[in-house]
Amino acid sequence: MLTIGQLAATAGVTVRAVRHYHHVGLLPEPERDRSGYRRYSAQAAVDLIRIRTLAEAGVPLARIDALLHAQPAEFAAAVDDIDAELQRKIDQLTEHRRRINALAGGEELVLPAGVVANLNRMRSLGVSERTVRLERDVWILMQALDPESMPQAIRDKAASFDDPETTRLYLACDQSVDWDPHDPRVDQLIDELDNWEIDHARDSSEQGNTSLAFSRVIEASPAWQRIFDVLAHRAKQRRTDGHIRAEP
Repeated sequence: MLTIGQLAATAGVTVRAVRHYHHVGLLPEPERDRSGYRRYSAQAAVDLIRIRTLAEAGVPLARIDALLHAQPAEFAAAVDDIDAELQRKIDQLTEHRRRINALAGGEELVLPAGVVANLNRMRSLGVSERTVRLERDVWILMQALDPESMPQAIRDKAASFDDPETTRLYLACDQSVDWDPHDPRVDQLIDELDNWEIDHARDSSEQGNTSLAFSRVIEASPAWQRIFDVLAHRAKQRRTDGHIRAEP
C-alpha cells in the first residue's frame, strides 16, 4: 500500500495533482486507515499513470474518466474526436501566430498592399515617420468608411508622388506640423496649396464620408488645422462665387 507521496512519485506527478484528481472525480480517494493515513493500492497507481498520460497527451480532464472506462472501439472513436479537436486548435493557433507576426509590420495587417507601398514610398521620399503613421491611420479610417473608393484613391496617391510639385508640397506640409498656426510660412504654404487645388480642380470643403479620416490628420497639428480651415473656406467661396456668376 502507498502513501499519497509514494503514489505521486510512482506516477510522476505532484501530490497537489493527485489531490486535484480527487477533487474532479478522476481518482477515488481512499478512506483513512487506523493510523489516520490514506493508503493507495497498486491499481490506484496504474489509474493515476493512465490519467497523467492522457492529460499530457492533451485530453481534456472532462473526457478522461470516460476514456478510462471505455471499450477499445469507444476509446478509438473518442481519441479520433479529441485528435480532430486538437487539430482545430492547432489551426487556430497557427492563424493567430500568422497575425501576430504580421503585427511586426503593422500596416500589412490591416491595409491593402497598394497602401503599404504608398506608405513605404513616402518614407523613401523623406516624409517623417510621424506623418507616415498619420497617413496610415487615415487609410484605415477610409477603408472602414468608404471601401469602394479605396482602389482609385490608392492609384491617385501613387500617381501624386510622380509629380515633383505635389511631392514638394507634401514634404512642406510634413515640415509644418510643428509650426505656429500664424507663422508666415503657414500663410505662404496655404497660398501654394490653394493654387495647387485650383490647378488640380480639388475642393477642400467637400469631404463626404471621409471627414472623420481627415480629422485624424488635422487634430495632430494646430498649423494643419488652420491650413485646412483656410483652404476649405477659400474653396467654398470660389464655389459660391462661381454659382453667383452663373446665374442669369
